[in-house]
Amino acid sequence: MIETWIASYGYIAVFVGALFEGETVLVAAGFAAHQGLLQWSWVVLVAFLGATLGDQLAFLLGRWRGPALIARFPVLARRAPQVHRLLERYDVVLILGVRFLYGLRIAGPVIIGTSGVPTPRFMVFNALGAAIWAPLITGAGYYFGMALKVLFAGLREAETAVLIAILAGGFLYWLWRRRRSSR
Repeated sequence: MIETWIASYGYIAVFVGALFEGETVLVAAGFAAHQGLLQWSWVVLVAFLGATLGDQLAFLLGRWRGPALIARFPVLARRAPQVHRLLERYDVVLILGVRFLYGLRIAGPVIIGTSGVPTPRFMVFNALGAAIWAPLITGAGYYFGMALKVLFAGLREAETAVLIAILAGGFLYWLWRRRRSSR
């Protein structure tokens, strides 16, 4: 049953997941690729497209309504000037690295959008960052599946349970972070 769901909706889930935080979905998709439920190269391509589009939209949102959005979150408002100072010196590193900082995948590009970083510059380094991120995170899930296969040779049921556990754990962590940030 879960195999059918993954085969039918897996790439859509990867795209939507990559638009936002995406790491848990991508690790699970890499694991599913190892199981033969998805094709690894397609997972990487779809994740790259989703991540690039998601961060580009967040950057443009920062250009359009960034200061008003940042003002709604006191922690971001306090940190934005520091981020702007860092962007003046290390914009390439920050644009490439923001997607690897859990919890900043959306806020980071919004803050960068409020800075003086030119849109074409952000687009190029955003795409490069996604091109590094997508195979790296997908590969982590794929190699996790390989390690499990070695550890639990012949236990197909355990692999399905692990896939469900990864998805459930990621969802619970996301829910916990969301709840914690709303306090």
